[in-house]
Amino acid sequence: MSEAHKDYAGDKFGMWLFLFTEILLFGGFFLLYSVYLHRYPVEFHEGGLQLSRVFGTLNTVVLITSSLTVALAISALQQGRKALCLWLLSATIALAGVFMVNKFFEWSAKIGHGIYPGSPEMAAGSGGANIFFGLYYLMTGAHGLHVVIGAAILGFCMLRIWQGRVTADNFGLLENGGLYWHLVDLVWIFLFPLFYLIS
Repeated sequence: MSEAHKDYAGDKFGMWLFLFTEILLFGGFFLLYSVYLHRYPVEFHEGGLQLSRVFGTLNTVVLITSSLTVALAISALQQGRKALCLWLLSATIALAGVFMVNKFFEWSAKIGHGIYPGSPEMAAGSGGANIFFGLYYLMTGAHGLHVVIGAAILGFCMLRIWQGRVTADNFGLLENGGLYWHLVDLVWIFLFPLFYLIS
């Protein structure tokens, strides 16, 4: 019994260390953003005006809701309610899909209007605008990749739960997957005001 507890504690500690490296990654992005915001405040303000607050707000609601469903899924598994847990995880993955579809349409609209670094339209503008949208694509793209990875992790958790290998007495894998998902949501909470509300 103590050995199982030791493994659980070790797995969780390892997950927190991994999350710390993710925080360092996005922390570097935020630091870079702050430096250029200080240098190009007008261009960043104007860049923010070209982003859709509707898409940004909708995606914020989607991810906050997904954090709730994954937390409820962990609670359901701990209570031995396997079917409810699987349903809630399915809802979380579906919400991740909604987020990525929204992001696809948002990016497509911007690229279709020539709003991307290196485009003729951006080349005719200021360097600050190019930097703003470069950071926009870099940071939201990196976040989107993490959304996909997080959804894949939760999908793997669903498989293990369905197989009976993750249970009410052995829920560490799902709990760690939930921690990763909460980090993904937390990062977006910072990205949203930096890009969509700066105007």
